[in-house]
Amino acid sequence: MIDVMQTILPVIVMLAIGIICRRTGLINREGIGALKNVVVNITLPAVLLNAFATTSYTFMDVVVPLLMFGVCFIAWALGKAAGKALRMPSRFVPFLTTGFEAGMLGYALFNMLYGSGRTAEFARIDLGQVLFVFTLYKVLLAMDSNEKADVGKLVREMALSPIIIAIIAGVLLGATGLYRALVPSGISGMLDACTAFVSAPTGAIILLTIGYDLVLDDIPWAQTAKVVGLRLVIMLALRTALVALLGILWPQANLTAAINVMFILPPPFVLPVFADDADQRTYVSSALSVSTLVAIFGFAIMAALG
Repeated sequence: MIDVMQTILPVIVMLAIGIICRRTGLINREGIGALKNVVVNITLPAVLLNAFATTSYTFMDVVVPLLMFGVCFIAWALGKAAGKALRMPSRFVPFLTTGFEAGMLGYALFNMLYGSGRTAEFARIDLGQVLFVFTLYKVLLAMDSNEKADVGKLVREMALSPIIIAIIAGVLLGATGLYRALVPSGISGMLDACTAFVSAPTGAIILLTIGYDLVLDDIPWAQTAKVVGLRLVIMLALRTALVALLGILWPQANLTAAINVMFILPPPFVLPVFADDADQRTYVSSALSVSTLVAIFGFAIMAALG
């Protein structure tokens, strides 16, 4: 029980601090926005740079992201079909059943459960869904709102994203063997020290900002429970299929822990930005809040199970 609480309690404490900051006004909305920018543009890229630089690469490191990309698209298609069959009126249903908020939540939870030394496992699973969210996800959102997808804008966003830049740099360092070649000189150790120092506050900042945004007032529970339940069913089915497939294709990779954490995560937190009216924003924000609570609950279960 003590070991479990040592894992769970820091999460609860930081979420509570975030809630207190919102209710007391200790940090305003602009401050929380600044903290999120620090995570997305500075601390999380440091995590990803180190994770990909220290990874040993095989052919399956190309296959796994492609599989995750496909899983995300299948989840969207299943959500779209189920939304129509269940007569769920919001056009955002399929977008709430796919994609994962790995950056602002997943890495923090995974590292607390398994330690930063295994971050590369989670990064392997994350890469495919990052590419999906930055490309096809946004294209589908634009098409669904009858807007023309701006391919040039999407390419610019990817090219200028610190997260994508960090992933590319990390892959180049790791896949070319440059990181390992620099170990005797001590340069790799310097890189590790810098990335470890910069990335240290990532988990705490992420959980504080999530606690700040975790507002459960005025949630339309019936509609929200329906879409969150649908996502859980789709995620469970796809998680089972992916674990089975990777067990056949790449059993030695041992990616089950990373997959388990990934598939309990909520949809991307950026989604409310695309909601075109107040009711839709409430619907999407409510689904994200409840999905986040479900992820925290799932994290607690995994911590208890060891």
